[in-house]
Amino acid sequence: MKIVSILIGVLLLIFIGVQLFALKSQKNIETYPYKVTKVYDNFEIRNYESTLFTSVKLSTKNYKESSSKGFSILAGYIFGDNDKNEKIAMTSPVAMTLEDSMTMLFMVPKKFEKETLPQPNQAEIVFKNEPAKTVAAITFNGWADDEKIERYKQDLKLALDTQKIPYTNRFYFLGYNAPYEVFNRKNEVIVELPKD
Repeated sequence: MKIVSILIGVLLLIFIGVQLFALKSQKNIETYPYKVTKVYDNFEIRNYESTLFTSVKLSTKNYKESSSKGFSILAGYIFGDNDKNEKIAMTSPVAMTLEDSMTMLFMVPKKFEKETLPQPNQAEIVFKNEPAKTVAAITFNGWADDEKIERYKQDLKLALDTQKIPYTNRFYFLGYNAPYEVFNRKNEVIVELPKD
């Protein structure tokens, strides 16, 4: 019984250590820059600047399957699976298009230009420049899944319809946390608004 108590205590300390490390490392991660222009009860309007991403198109719209496969491919690239064996810093959030075939996107750190990025060893990885855009964003906590993402997408559409704000059909899911983070999980569904 004493051994079991010690093992539980050790596992608890490891768990706490991992969560503290995750919180600390989250503060040092470069994020997709935006400015909030208007705040409503359950969503906000933001302006994002033009930003470069690495991306991979996936053949499914199932969140769990797409996120796992896409993350594995793009994480491999930034962890050194490229022509220079160069590590590239992780950024936040990880973005996914909400279409019949999802595309996962990792923001490229600002220090890189498209011309200076290492070339991926995986042919399906594409560099993609996302132009400046205005979006509406709704935030939710906890673990994301297909049902939650769809629910918040519908909530965002209803909120925009209520405010008579037009929107496009370009929806994205944004996930801000590493898979091993348990606390303070943040997710968003955003939609591009039409250009004036």
